Amino acid sequence: MATRVLIVEDEEQIARFVELELRHEGYVTDKAADGRTGLTKAESGEYDIVLLDIMLPELNGLEVLRRLRKTSEVPVILLTARDSVMDKVSGLDLGADDYVTKPFAIEELLARIRVALKKKGTTEKDDSSKLVWHDLTVDPAAYSATYGGTAIELSKREFDLLVLLLTNRNIVLGRDTLLQKVCGYDYVGETNVIDVYIRYLRSKIDERFGVHMIQTVRGVGYVIKDE
Repeated sequence: MATRVLIVEDEEQIARFVELELRHEGYVTDKAADGRTGLTKAESGEYDIVLLDIMLPELNGLEVLRRLRKTSEVPVILLTARDSVMDKVSGLDLGADDYVTKPFAIEELLARIRVALKKKGTTEKDDSSKLVWHDLTVDPAAYSATYGGTAIELSKREFDLLVLLLTNRNIVLGRDTLLQKVCGYDYVGETNVIDVYIRYLRSKIDERFGVHMIQTVRGVGYVIKDE
């Protein structure tokens, strides 16, 4: 599916020039000539990236960006005047992904669009690998766990056990299976080590945050259920 670009620019000559160049590169484009219309279109969720001029009628670009960031993380590239340093800083602080100063070469704009879209794709891929249960978020790639934004310190085996249980939510995993996956097939040691690590996890998550996440299935093993 072709990438959809929203151009929010009140100078028709610039907007038309950018539109034609983007279409030549295979993008699908749409335009808005004022801030209010641009905001409404951007909030629709129909676009993959927004090119947003700062000097706009009705609502300026920074106000459009501020309101847009309340509901959307769509990539936004600001189109700014050459000497508007404060606009650039304010835009980045409000959540803009990049900016291009006028007048700009179309090759530069195209390159910045590609970078912003690539960054978006990488972020979405990273987010999809995260494991979430209620307010608990576990990121295997970053080796981190948080509950409601509060970091949880876990040992490697505690973390591996939690990831295994979250990956197999609603499936009861036996102690032998957990032992082999977490400690390895050649593990030699206490046979109740999984029970010990379950207790550690419960103290760090269930008891600390007042939840009942890890459930015991007597005679079988443990499970984390969605409800």
